[in-house]
Amino acid sequence: MTANSQKSVLVTGASRGIGAALATRLAADGYAVAVNYAGNAQAAQKVVEGITSSGGVAISVQGDVSSATDVSHIFDEAEKAFGRIDGVVNNAGVMINQTIADGDEATYERIFNINVRGVFLILREAAKRLRDGGRIVNFSSSVVGLSLPTYGLYSASKAAVDALTRILSKELRGRDITVNSIAPGPTATELFLDGKTPEQIEHLAQLNPLGRIASPDDIANTVSFLMSPQGGWINGQVIRANGGMI
Repeated sequence: MTANSQKSVLVTGASRGIGAALATRLAADGYAVAVNYAGNAQAAQKVVEGITSSGGVAISVQGDVSSATDVSHIFDEAEKAFGRIDGVVNNAGVMINQTIADGDEATYERIFNINVRGVFLILREAAKRLRDGGRIVNFSSSVVGLSLPTYGLYSASKAAVDALTRILSKELRGRDITVNSIAPGPTATELFLDGKTPEQIEHLAQLNPLGRIASPDDIANTVSFLMSPQGGWINGQVIRANGGMI
């Protein structure tokens, strides 16, 4: 299979954590993968090398998803490398915990610039460039439903992602493109584990009936289904992948 005939996918924020697991899994599923990263070129290259050493096709592409110029560049590089774009996974995001009373404008702007503006810019470009029959998966969060204290700004940003998901799925009518959000619960990534004690992690693990937090591969498996032909009847949905927490 040549790069030009092979389906390709862009995964944002794919240098570490869930994003790296997504890129690796989708490459194993047969996609050529554009591994987007904001600043850690070495980590992104490690993901690319892991894919190519297993016989897959991948490139790394630097770009800040909150910059319209960078987003256009990311898509340009993916199209130049693969000749087509069939899927987009909007994984890039930040999580900063503050109470609403103690929230500051700088934190608000950082969260919304990446989690909402970034998703919007990627979706806008994807709506113009994705091939018919393609797949879009955005990243929401189960905390939207949990309404946990200190997660107000983060939850609000992810609720916006859910709205964009549902509306774009309708705006792309006639092109056979599905648009869904996946909403993970607690997942064992550096982003999530940073600053938490073992006791806090165990408490969160016991909030769901399966008695553990997710691994990045648990989330990648769900995205793999949504990106596959078998997932083609799921559209405009928010899928909570959290072990039954909510």
